Amino acid sequence: MIVFDAPEAVPADFGPSVVAVGKFDGVHAGHRALLHRARRDAERLGARVVAVTFDRNPLRTVRPEICPDDVIGPSQKLDLLADAGADAALLLRFDAERAAQPADEFISEVLVKALHAEVVLVGRDFRFGHRGAGDVALLQSAGAQAGFVVDVVSDVHPDATERRVSSTWVRELISAGDVAGAAELLGRAPSVRGEVVHGLKRGRELGYPTANIGRAVEGLIPADGVYAGWLVDGGVRHPAAISVGTNPTFDDVHHRQVEAYVLDRDDLDLYDHRVDVEFTQRIRGMVAFEGIAPLLAQMADDVRQARGILC
Repeated sequence: MIVFDAPEAVPADFGPSVVAVGKFDGVHAGHRALLHRARRDAERLGARVVAVTFDRNPLRTVRPEICPDDVIGPSQKLDLLADAGADAALLLRFDAERAAQPADEFISEVLVKALHAEVVLVGRDFRFGHRGAGDVALLQSAGAQAGFVVDVVSDVHPDATERRVSSTWVRELISAGDVAGAAELLGRAPSVRGEVVHGLKRGRELGYPTANIGRAVEGLIPADGVYAGWLVDGGVRHPAAISVGTNPTFDDVHHRQVEAYVLDRDDLDLYDHRVDVEFTQRIRGMVAFEGIAPLLAQMADDVRQARGILC
């Protein structure tokens, strides 16, 4: 997938394009429906699918005090957009200047001049431009003048529920540790991405060497506890038992961390590798044990349960 970081970075002869616009936080089932529709339109028109999105949640610039945590980070978002069928992504920097841009200027600069859009796809509650002044009606009116069609894609509702799939719902589930429920909305396991760093080596001392993910993590870390999941290194997937939390038994870790023990492997050298950790199912919450013996017994059972879930 081609990635542009500004409208002026798009070549003059790029296009025609079918453009899907949104925050795409999580690239969940609703976002994927939008991109699937864009792919169908692009094949019909002989155009490219372009996802227009932002390098951060716009609230982080305009209302940081109410901005929620991101479900995914920028590099995760780009990978998932490519997987969902985008040929290119325009990742706009959402700074104070972008926040102040009038809606009609966004249409002219991004959709018309840069991308030569023939179809623009958005969700029903799409807002854009300074103070959210632009809406679907304005976009449709501008499209009629500029020569592009606006297609509003319906919300996606899971079976037997009236609630629509949204980043807010995904965030709630992950924060509660319900990673299996979040996976149903995402169409994939929720994950975090980061660099493997040196830790206290306590896992190795106990017979369960773990890959410790550094504090600069992309993606929303789920609730404290133990999970079955996968460590993905360079495309190679390893089944893993994953610990999230502050290690309350020893009480010497002062920030939440993600540690993944690759099942039955003590020969992997993952230091300085950038890996993904995928969460498949929560096994239990995080507890403090009264000594090493009960901790080891529980870790053995955690690994047994993880193996049963994954293998």
